Amino acid sequence: MQPEILEFHKGGYTISTDPARLDMEVIHDFLSNRSYWAKGIPRHLVKKAIEHSLPFGLYHQGQQIGFARVLTDYERFAYLMDVFVLEEFRGQGLGKWLLECVFGHPELQDVRRWMLATWDAHRLYAQYGFTPLAHPDRLMEKVSKESY
Repeated sequence: MQPEILEFHKGGYTISTDPARLDMEVIHDFLSNRSYWAKGIPRHLVKKAIEHSLPFGLYHQGQQIGFARVLTDYERFAYLMDVFVLEEFRGQGLGKWLLECVFGHPELQDVRRWMLATWDAHRLYAQYGFTPLAHPDRLMEKVSKESY
């Protein structure tokens, strides 16, 4: 069950959870060519990942300029991922607004545990309550060497 589509407006900018509005070319280009976390990811994997997530597209004059997605069960767990604002639109507070819309989404208010991974934005996410893991010894990972 996908939640109701929401839109948020601020100045000439829009954030929408409508998957039909997403510009896969912009998203794939950023993730595959400009991100450090999904370098080289094939387009079909980006598309599949988005289909199984709650997406947030950031738009200016109808063009996609940012993105975030949440992998969640809407109750116990949410994983924030693939957050970006295109370089030419940074420095205007749009990334913070995008995060405020994500964390303010009505269907995500009861989520108990949020997680994310970042190499360089710890100070940004700390503003939204994220902290280093209290018990890193309790988490494990399995990374496929076969995936892209």
